[in-house]
Amino acid sequence: MPQATPTGVIGIGLMGLACAKRMRGAGLELLGFDIDSKKLDAFVKLGGKAAVSVAQIARECSIVVLAVFNTDQVEETVDALVAAMPASKSAIIAVCVSTCDPDRISKLVARVPAGKVRYVESPVSGTSQQAETGDAFGMIGGDPAAATEAKVVLDAICPRRQHLGAAGNGGRAKLAINLILGVNRAALAEGLVFAQKLGLDPGAFLKVARESAAQSQVMDIKGPKMVSGDFAPHGFVTQSLKDFKLMLEQAKARGQGLPLAESYVSIVNGCIAAGEGNLDNSVVIEEIRRRKPAA
Repeated sequence: MPQATPTGVIGIGLMGLACAKRMRGAGLELLGFDIDSKKLDAFVKLGGKAAVSVAQIARECSIVVLAVFNTDQVEETVDALVAAMPASKSAIIAVCVSTCDPDRISKLVARVPAGKVRYVESPVSGTSQQAETGDAFGMIGGDPAAATEAKVVLDAICPRRQHLGAAGNGGRAKLAINLILGVNRAALAEGLVFAQKLGLDPGAFLKVARESAAQSQVMDIKGPKMVSGDFAPHGFVTQSLKDFKLMLEQAKARGQGLPLAESYVSIVNGCIAAGEGNLDNSVVIEEIRRRKPAA
C-alpha cells in the first residue's frame, strides 16, 4: 500500500543520513530538516524532500526520526514538535536514535503530552557505517505500543533490537556499551602502537590479534582505520567525548568511579587539542603515539 504520510527525519548528520538511506531502501518517503541547510543536499540526493522547519514536519509526518547531537537538542526538538502540532492531528511517534542523558529523557517523556508526541527511545550501537548496512543494534525504551506502530521505521534502521523497558533504559544501556567500546578502542590503539615499537608490522600484528583471545569487533571496525591512518569519520571524536562526559556524570551521581572512562576522556581531550575533534574516533591512536613515558 502507498505510504500515507512521509516519515520525518530531524538531524541529517552521519547517523541521520545513515538512517535515511536505510529508510529509503525500505521504500519510505522522507521529509527532512536540519538547522544546517547544506546537510540537506545529500538527503535530497537520496530522494528525500527538504522541510523548511520542524513545524512543517509536525504538520505533515506521523513518525519522526530524531538524530540530533545531544539531549538539549532532543528536548528542544520535541518541544517544537508539540508546539507545532495541529489540534486535530493524531500524536506523532518520535523515534530518537541520539545518545542522551537517560534521566532527562525519562523526565521529558513524563512531561510531554501523550496526545501530542509518543516517544520511542532507540539509540543504536554501531558506527554510522554499520547503521547504513543494517548491522547496528537498537536499544528500545518507552511505550511498547508506539514502538510496534513504528515497526516499519525500526525494521529499516535497526533490524536487530531489544526493548529494555521504560524510556531512559535504552540510553543507560547505550552509555554502558559505549564505555566498553571506547576503552576497547583505546586498548587496541595502545596495543598497535606497542607492537610497532617492539618492531612488529602493525597490519600483520592486527591479523594475529584478530585470531587471538583478545579478538573483538573493534578490531574489525576500527583496526584497519588505525593501521592505514584513514580517519574519515564514521563517528566523531567530539561525539565520543560528549558520551563519555555523560557516563562520568551518571556514575558520579551514583557514587561510582570510572577510572578507565577517565583515562579515555584524557586521550580524547588530547585529540581535540591536536585539532582532531572532527575525525573518526579511531584517531585515538595518534594521541597514544604522542604520549611519552612518565618521568
